[in-house]
Amino acid sequence: MKNSQDLQLSQLVDMSTPAAVFEEVKYNFIQYYPVSAFFEVRAAFNDFNLLFEGKYPHYRACNTKFHDKVHTTDALLAVSRLIDGYNIRRGKLPLEQVRTALIATIFHDTGYIQLDNDRKGTGAKYTLEHVGRSIGFMKEYFKRRAFPRHRFLSAGRMVSCTGLSRDLNKIKFVSKSERVLGFMLGSADLLGQMASRTYLERLLYLYREFREGNVKGYPSEIALFQKTLKFYEDTKRRLCETLKGVNKYVVFHFGKRYGADEDLYLNAIERQIVYLGEILECRKDSFRGGLRRRA
Repeated sequence: MKNSQDLQLSQLVDMSTPAAVFEEVKYNFIQYYPVSAFFEVRAAFNDFNLLFEGKYPHYRACNTKFHDKVHTTDALLAVSRLIDGYNIRRGKLPLEQVRTALIATIFHDTGYIQLDNDRKGTGAKYTLEHVGRSIGFMKEYFKRRAFPRHRFLSAGRMVSCTGLSRDLNKIKFVSKSERVLGFMLGSADLLGQMASRTYLERLLYLYREFREGNVKGYPSEIALFQKTLKFYEDTKRRLCETLKGVNKYVVFHFGKRYGADEDLYLNAIERQIVYLGEILECRKDSFRGGLRRRA
């Protein structure tokens, strides 16, 4: 097995190109399921592209720069890797639930998208209610695609796992596998964004979204960066305890796919946090100068 120092997450897939990310999601899927079964996931991804580009009927283009198309594809690839790792380690998850989980991930942040007659501000104003709005979008989408109602309900329960204030113990999953997939989506949402090579730079965009969305507790940019250190500790606890450690399955994916039995997500996140700590300690009055990557 390769050591984690030989391989970094950002080297594996061009995360700035959604099409490249999606092809990797497809690769992970067809290791255990027929390629023909991927059609509805591809159709959903095509609709996602139309929606975020402002070409979907009755909706404006995405205008939030943190919760954008790249954020969604970061989460989508992470959840597909978790599913693959689970299948390697524990046996194959049910096909229908896997497809539902992938589609739920694709649409999990559609709550930030404005209707075409909503011309005030940006979708960031919906920050505190975006999970419910995302589920509302999926309800109409699943109905339009003539999917059975139980699949929408399942997708809604999975997306609810991304809500940081939601008590996941109160979600009535219909099966253990649905619960695992919901927790994978909740985990992937965190892993994908925090392991991104430009996560620290993108926090500047998140601050603007929080300000417009009236999220309390972040009076300045530097306050958000300082609280990100605590958010990292909270995230580790959430992954391990609330989300029951399902993030561990990604190790089996990386081991089989790349010969590196390491959690490359947590490795990448830890590097980000170490660097963030250095910025805040050494450049507190000019921390922006330490953000070197183009977001």
